[in-house]
Formats: sequence, C-alpha cells, structure tokens
Amino acid sequence: MQASEKNRSFTQLIEFQIDPRQQSALVAALTVQSERLAESQAGFVSASVQVSDDGRRVLNYLQWQSREAGEAAFRRFEQGGEDFWTLIRVHQAKAVIFDSFQVLRSFERSHDDALHCRLNG
Repeated sequence: MQASEKNRSFTQLIEFQIDPRQQSALVAALTVQSERLAESQAGFVSASVQVSDDGRRVLNYLQWQSREAGEAAFRRFEQGGEDFWTLIRVHQAKAVIFDSFQVLRSFERSHDDALHCRLNG
C-alpha cells in the first residue's frame, strides 16, 4: 500500500547554465534567496547551492515537506519584490532547467555515524 502523496517530501531543482564569471554572484544570490525561503516558508526542509567543476552550471536544490509547500513557496517568491526572472537576467543565465521530484527514500548519517534510511512513502 502506498502512502498519500501529501506525506512525501518534495524536491525542486533549478539548474542555471552561466558564464563562469557569473558563478560567485549567482551563488550568493541563490544563497540569500534560499535563506529567506527557509526563514519565511512553512514546510522547508533543506537547501543547497552546488556548482559544476567547470563553473558553467549552478544547481539550486530545495527540499520541502510536501509538494504543496514547495509550490506555495515558489508562488510567494514570484509575487514578492524579488522576481525570479530578474534573477535569471541579472546573472545572464544562458539556460535554466526546472525540475521537481517526490522523495521516496533518503539516506543520512546520524551523529553516531550510523546510516539511516528514511522511508517517505
């Protein structure tokens, strides 16, 4: 029997393809944006900003307790003064790929270095 989709966490991935000279500024902007979402949005779980070795791609990873929480956060961000499309233009992104996934299983290390599997479905 599968659990309801509302009980599954939800991950948003946004990949930016950029000129490597834009990397530092984009990472800083995404870090600020992620921190604001963490402070102001219900259902926030975690976030990270990652970069490729060649500096041409930046990945913003946002995990939410549910799809509804993630979608609400994105809508609220879009309605606020910080327009996401402006972020893309300011940092001269050549391409932006949006994707989302429901998390069914995740693994993490505990403080005692044991590996734990969290089942989300």
